[in-house]
Amino acid sequence: MVAWFDRYLRRHLDGLNLPLWSAPPVTGHPGPVVIYCNHPAWWDAAVIILLAGRLFPGRDHRAPFDAAMLAKYRIFERMGAFGVDLETARGGAQFLAAARDILARPGALMWITAQGRFQDVRVRPLGLRPGVARLAELAPDALFVPLALEYAFWEERGAEAFAAFGPAMSAADLAALPRADRLARLEGALTDTLDRLGADVSTRDPARFRPLLAGRKGVGGLYDLWRRGAARLRGRPFDPAHRSPSP
Repeated sequence: MVAWFDRYLRRHLDGLNLPLWSAPPVTGHPGPVVIYCNHPAWWDAAVIILLAGRLFPGRDHRAPFDAAMLAKYRIFERMGAFGVDLETARGGAQFLAAARDILARPGALMWITAQGRFQDVRVRPLGLRPGVARLAELAPDALFVPLALEYAFWEERGAEAFAAFGPAMSAADLAALPRADRLARLEGALTDTLDRLGADVSTRDPARFRPLLAGRKGVGGLYDLWRRGAARLRGRPFDPAHRSPSP
């Protein structure tokens, strides 16, 4: 499915980019990892699947998924998603029970859209659900990593997707805090990562990013076919991009 989503994203978006200051901080960690992120768009699941496959190919990936939505998109269940009822206390207990089992595996990596709902990237406070803070009690050898996601239209017809990892935090350090303070620290780390990413995105400067994958350029269809033919008749190379990079 990583290959399928790779093609799908290339066809519909202009690319997936990471800022130069962001690097996956968990590649050498032998224990479980929790990557928690904001939830700005429908594209988040596809981006997470690509990040998982490209950056953490040796990990066992799992992710909680709204049970009502999982009933509509069963394919995600086969890719490691497990259903959670977001509206009841019973759903919260099911989430913690599943998380305890998953995080007991050394190579496990759990991805959590910690806001639990779609929310604009500019909204503050982020309003993370408290369940993400409880996980530190279940797996003291885990690492917690904030992941900021954002989408923006730049020069091409497709939107740019952006992802940035913040500094990792040990579960043991988090578990030593009261739960309210623990949740505040997790939310603060994600907010800082989002703000730093947003500052780079707003510059519209590709030099600040490295592409994880690039999408199709140009308008497509008959119009680009006509442009390609016109360029060939003039003896010029055809570049479908709206704005070609400087030499």
